Amino acid sequence: MEYRTLGSTGLKLSALGFGCGAVGGLLVRGEYPAMRRAVERAVELGINYFDTASMYGSGQSEANLGAVLRELGAPVLVGTKVFLDPPDLERIEEAVMAHAEAALRRLGRDCVDVLYFHNFLGTQQRQGGKANAADLEPVLRALQRLQEQGKTRYVGFNGLGDTEAVHQGLGLEGFHAFQTCYNLLNPTGGRAAPAEFPFQDYQQVITRAAGQGKGVVAIRVLAGGALSGSQERHPVATAQVGPISTSPDYAADVARARRFSFLVEEGHAGSLAEAAVRFALGKEGISSVLVGISSLEQLEAAAQAQAKGPLPAAVLGRLEEVWKGLET
Repeated sequence: MEYRTLGSTGLKLSALGFGCGAVGGLLVRGEYPAMRRAVERAVELGINYFDTASMYGSGQSEANLGAVLRELGAPVLVGTKVFLDPPDLERIEEAVMAHAEAALRRLGRDCVDVLYFHNFLGTQQRQGGKANAADLEPVLRALQRLQEQGKTRYVGFNGLGDTEAVHQGLGLEGFHAFQTCYNLLNPTGGRAAPAEFPFQDYQQVITRAAGQGKGVVAIRVLAGGALSGSQERHPVATAQVGPISTSPDYAADVARARRFSFLVEEGHAGSLAEAAVRFALGKEGISSVLVGISSLEQLEAAAQAQAKGPLPAAVLGRLEEVWKGLET
């Protein structure tokens, strides 16, 4: 397992992180023995970063992860996130503190390694669960208070939402890390968007964050599963996945994902999912690539992909041609 420093924090995260979210679903809807075995195996494989959130199963993921880690006694790094509902946005600092305390209780921990603000960011009036970019200032004050109290080692935010708002957030000093999507369908967080690109352009936010010394954790590297090239869902996975910054629906994402099948057909990767993981691993500035886990088999496959390293440089030019044609 490769380990990468999380920005300027000094934390060494496994290049492959264990996603405990609702999309993969194992830590939300799985049977406890399967959860325990998967986490145990992840530790055996060298994975030391586990990422959860209060939103995942209304806290169920945090509770399950905490129980498994206590049973195993595994010395791993844990990140979790606080999400503010619309009423919370009228009392941001108080709400962040309260949600963080609740998360720690569910996890059974006195402190987490990274605590993130989970809301999408907008530039206009708060709506649809988005927070204004300006809301990040009181959020940061609350997170820093928690840091001073020894309840989190480092703080971060969710780099999703309106592109302008995300870049505004990066302009704030004090955040150590952020999470954002980066995948074969939408690589604009770390690469210039081609002309006529049909999806949201994040304007190389990953490159900018890394240049500021912020750690970057890549999420949605499989586009919610679409980059498996199949519409079939694992029984514990979320049955319906809302795409983030890609097609209007999952089926359209799957269809576009199949345009990258040449990577498998020509022997550059053993599967489309493997190619997707290795693509994200190859982006300079990314500290850890999160893969949402549904089963032990998926964990093993992700670890094997990580062990192979980034995709060959020779195929990256071919990817540019596919990106240019995604609008059709």
